[in-house]
Amino acid sequence: MDEGRTLSGASGVGTAQGALDYALHYAKERVQFGKPIGEFQAISHMLADMAIMTETARHLVYRAAAVVRDHTKESMKLATMAKCYCTDVAMNVASRAVDILGGYGYSEEYPVERMMRDANGLQLFEGTNQIQRNAVARVLLG
Repeated sequence: MDEGRTLSGASGVGTAQGALDYALHYAKERVQFGKPIGEFQAISHMLADMAIMTETARHLVYRAAAVVRDHTKESMKLATMAKCYCTDVAMNVASRAVDILGGYGYSEEYPVERMMRDANGLQLFEGTNQIQRNAVARVLLG
């Protein structure tokens, strides 16, 4: 299960990165009130938060992947944390990407709508994230 959970976490990172990349490109190209929307503080802060979350998720997956074959309590904890955290990040980042695109974000003509649905599916695959939290708590509490 540790390998599958680490892989789910990696899929979450990929989904988050794709949503961030698309939203960043859109924010540079979409002009409102005479300037790209990425220059507005609210949008730029959303993009910054999306990048921070994606990068922290990536490092958790790297850490889990480095120890996943040990099959210890620590490797199980890290794999489970990676699945839970990274898929939550994917959902959060994809949702923000949809927000940045506005009404277009919900259109099937733009990929962020699919990314948000994919992220939601990742939260359920390999056990729901609520179950993952139970597993992490069991390891922490011994």
